[in-house]
Amino acid sequence: MIHLVPLMIERVGIIVIAAFILAQMKSFRQIVQHEQGIKEKLFILFIFGAFGIISNYTGIEVHQREITTRTWIDEIGTENAIANTRIMNIVIGGILGGPLVGGGVGIIAGFHRYLLGGYTAFSCAISSVIAGFFAGIVGKYFKGRITASPWFAVTISMLMEVLQMIILCGSGFRRLVETIGVPMILLNGLGAFLFMLIIISILREEERTKAFQTHQAMKIAEETLPHFRKGLNKQSCKRVAEIMLKRTEADAIAVTNEKEVLAHVGVAEDHHVAPGDFATELTKKVLKRGEILTAHSKRDILCFHSDCPLQAAVVLPLKLHGGTVGTLKLYFVSANKLNKVERELAEGLANLFSVQLELAQAETQGKLLKDAEIKALQAQVHPHFLFNAINTISALCRVDVEKARALLLELSRYFRRNLQGARHILIPFEKELQHVRAYLSLEQARFPDKYKIRFNIEAALKEALIPPFILQPLVENAVRHALSARKNGGEIIIEAYTERGKMIISVQDNGHGISSERLYMLGKEPVHSSEGTGTALYNISERLQGIYNEEALFQIKSTENGTKVTITVPLKGDYKKDVESFYCG
Repeated sequence: MIHLVPLMIERVGIIVIAAFILAQMKSFRQIVQHEQGIKEKLFILFIFGAFGIISNYTGIEVHQREITTRTWIDEIGTENAIANTRIMNIVIGGILGGPLVGGGVGIIAGFHRYLLGGYTAFSCAISSVIAGFFAGIVGKYFKGRITASPWFAVTISMLMEVLQMIILCGSGFRRLVETIGVPMILLNGLGAFLFMLIIISILREEERTKAFQTHQAMKIAEETLPHFRKGLNKQSCKRVAEIMLKRTEADAIAVTNEKEVLAHVGVAEDHHVAPGDFATELTKKVLKRGEILTAHSKRDILCFHSDCPLQAAVVLPLKLHGGTVGTLKLYFVSANKLNKVERELAEGLANLFSVQLELAQAETQGKLLKDAEIKALQAQVHPHFLFNAINTISALCRVDVEKARALLLELSRYFRRNLQGARHILIPFEKELQHVRAYLSLEQARFPDKYKIRFNIEAALKEALIPPFILQPLVENAVRHALSARKNGGEIIIEAYTERGKMIISVQDNGHGISSERLYMLGKEPVHSSEGTGTALYNISERLQGIYNEEALFQIKSTENGTKVTITVPLKGDYKKDVESFYCG
């Protein structure tokens, strides 16, 4: 019996090596961790059925009390039996796959053992099937505990081997059991322990890796969020790249928008210059496809610089409302550093950054809308506007009560429209026109002959949805600034029409115009002044871009004979999916 132990250990080693190789397979790890369908159960049945057959072929032949050493057994003599690790494989198959899989593995391994022959062939076949079904039943009800501790597998494997020895004793093979019983019980238990220990350790290592990735991703997200709230600009992207370079294994980090590199930190800063044009074709491909692309060689990166030290890269799209607005790039000086862990971490970060960009845009839109609301409320209580309106109404009360009453209603309507519009991202164009008319009624009551208003509005556009506070500030600018020096003869033309599926809104005056220096800045950045016109125009431009992206246009043209401001927005588009609320009252 003692001479059987080292040979059995050798056979166990074969199966343990196979277990190690099996545990490296991603598909096998997924089967163990998740619910199993028919395909997954068939996979386990095939794998462990094959292991059972291998155990039969590599068994140790026993003649009475003598051991015959053969590397490969293809037939067993009628007076011989074998000691092997078959039960261990059947038990583990049943634990992982359940009763049907366990029974199936037992039938495959048991039938094969029967075909090899020997005087214990039938008894071994029967015990194999029973062991498979029993292990499967136990595995089904205690799967969580079994896959968490190898001792369950050891216990079941040893019990099933004891059961096989009992069946052999009951069949009259007591002397054989005395020879092979103890070694087979102990070493099948040891094999099951090592087999499950390997699987569990690899699964736990994967869990630790995922936990580390999650921790790193959340830490990076926490540190980068304040910067991404400022959007994709040079300063915020550089800080984000510095944080990622510190917390990942990458040798260089780059962030781009759709047109240029906004930041590049790390290796190859000499020619991957930020801001600047794309240094690699790989970035252009990601922007075009909106998919993650990986390069494992310098040639795949497609860098225009011949001496670029970067040898591998993963480029990920940054998305906003379904469209690609930029890329996140992780570069490595060695292709070996771009492993699965780094790629998965980068993929998770790209998704988090995309969410952060959407949150930043929503926050910016909220601030812009709130700013528009504040500006509107300030306009309501502006001393000159409010006092002039009240004085005009007061004077009319003595000479034209009905007109005074009408103007008082217009002032009330003006207040109401400001409050209603500030609560919504889009409102019907007709509501914005009512707001404009209320404002003009109050202004024209003071200067009846100073200027004329012409409305050229397509009737069908009155129900079209537009952002609030985009028309009234333009008209107010024309009244207060463009025509301020005129005593009479002023004219403001307000138009709205459709062209190629888009809505065109324009406000044109015949005032003194805007200087070229000031015109260049208007709408592109806040232009602070005592009059405050530049901030209102910038607010309109930013809100249009935030809601419609590149589909909206905001143009200002001016000469010494007047100014024309034109807004172009789509009548239909996916932007509606991103709008939080619509005006419906």
